[in-house]
Amino acid sequence: MKIFKDVVFKFYMTTKTQIRQPIVTVAGHVDHGKTSILDMIRGSCVAQGEAGGITQKISFTLFPREDILERCPIIKQKKLNLEIPGFLFIDTPGHAAFSNLRKRGGSLADLAILVIDINEGIKPQTAEVIQILKINKTPFIIALNKIDHISGWRKQDESLIKSIGMQAINVKQQFDEKLMTLMGSLHSHGFETSPFYEIDDFTKKVALVPCSARTGEGIPELVMTLCGLSQKFLRGKLELKEEAKGVILEVKKEKTVNYLEAILYDGKLTNKDEIAVGSFGEPIIGKIRFLEEIQPLSNKFKAVDEVSAATGIKIQLSESIDILPGMPFQVFKNNKDEIIKEFKKQIRDNIQTDDEGIIAKADSLGSLEALLVLLKQENISVCRAGIGRIDKKDVICAKTNLEKDATKAVVIGFNVTHDDEIKEMGIENIKIIEEEVVYKLIEKLKEYIENKRKEVEKEKLMKLATICKLKILGEHVFHNSNPAIFGVRVEAGKLRERCTLINENGEEVSDVKRMQSDKKGIDEATAGMEIAISLPGTNFERQLTGKDFLYSDISPAQFREFKKNKELLSREEIEVLQKISQIKRAKEPTWGV
Repeated sequence: MKIFKDVVFKFYMTTKTQIRQPIVTVAGHVDHGKTSILDMIRGSCVAQGEAGGITQKISFTLFPREDILERCPIIKQKKLNLEIPGFLFIDTPGHAAFSNLRKRGGSLADLAILVIDINEGIKPQTAEVIQILKINKTPFIIALNKIDHISGWRKQDESLIKSIGMQAINVKQQFDEKLMTLMGSLHSHGFETSPFYEIDDFTKKVALVPCSARTGEGIPELVMTLCGLSQKFLRGKLELKEEAKGVILEVKKEKTVNYLEAILYDGKLTNKDEIAVGSFGEPIIGKIRFLEEIQPLSNKFKAVDEVSAATGIKIQLSESIDILPGMPFQVFKNNKDEIIKEFKKQIRDNIQTDDEGIIAKADSLGSLEALLVLLKQENISVCRAGIGRIDKKDVICAKTNLEKDATKAVVIGFNVTHDDEIKEMGIENIKIIEEEVVYKLIEKLKEYIENKRKEVEKEKLMKLATICKLKILGEHVFHNSNPAIFGVRVEAGKLRERCTLINENGEEVSDVKRMQSDKKGIDEATAGMEIAISLPGTNFERQLTGKDFLYSDISPAQFREFKKNKELLSREEIEVLQKISQIKRAKEPTWGV
């Protein structure tokens, strides 16, 4: 615990500037215990009341200094001089992964707690949070929750370190194995980690704090480690400035009243102030009609005249204004030009798009920013990005990509749905992917792009030549000669008009003049279709009686091109290609070599 004794908030003790609470985001995989840990800290049972035990919305917990000292006696025992005014914890839904908690320059959170079930380890959403922590360069600690689920575990002492040492040998062995496995997994993600009680320099390693949200073990140590990190990483970053600034998290409606749920991360705000809220156009100006603040260790709000950062607030404006979640806001003092410049930096500079690419939509500004960063990491370009439901303009933009690059005729929606009216626009060739979990969204997008790329490449390949195997339906001969008209079944590949057909002996039969399906003319036929074909200059009885199959004719160069790109072909098409080469090589052994 040397770090806490050597640097006991000297900065806070010497500065005369008022400081604010560090903002701490709690994030991790669904059901790993984020809300339960906060419940243990605040002495409430929010998790039990949530649908399916899963956090449905962002919530705040204000944890004042006096409550920290009361609930975490270990801080006094270690004789730490705690000068910060407390913490503002933010609990986020698992699917959001706190990606919408952003301000200019990175994460809104000063610190983060990454919650991992010690028994389950790193899950997909854990990996997603780790990636966002890297992007935002947010200092964090890891709460290894559910140690009480280790078989045979018993709470032996109020001190976590003593309790771990007093476990039965087999239990301690299980604990050590799970700990080492997690440390190895985290190393593969680029982080060196150790249990907090083994770390001397917190700038070099990420602290692991074993804990149980059910028994309370490790919770005081978790808070104490946060206090130490606040001193180590946030020196000089918590000074409270005069100008009120914040981020709109959610826009809600209760009965006939619209209100904004937000975080004030700097300055002071009163219920008589006007605020300017960012948008993609001009900033939105509104007068505060009603101001509420989250209460300490509670999820309830109380009407106030003034609030100081950092805190969770509800704002009701005098007019009903269309405001987007994730947007920045600040107090308005007739400084519109200044604010426009500031918001432009926060919004436009963080949403960079390309001349070509897919279309991306998200539920908030922060979500959109995080999504764009993750897409950039995957080398996926975006030509249009916005907040809100997928609409007509998005589909029209995607349609323009069809002619240039069909793999980019895609609209993705992170935690948003689409307007019903777009179904009437003819979107057969436009791919719309909607997901509430960003890593799943990107996985689906990558899979679609790869499959579409292969489809487009195959289409180009097939335009040079066609691989096709036809089963002759001898019982369906409609015209015997010149042209011979008869039925065939497409066994594999694709048949197009003007395709040259050969028989099983490699003899050229004819070009396909016309094709019909259900008495209607068609341009092409795919595997499984039964159609009638017209072959000019052909006598069915003399040339095709007793024959079973026809094949498309290809040149040696075309064969080599198909062979080179065989990953684009189906197994059946590869078999047909091999058969054609056998037929050709029966006459010319070096054909296609």
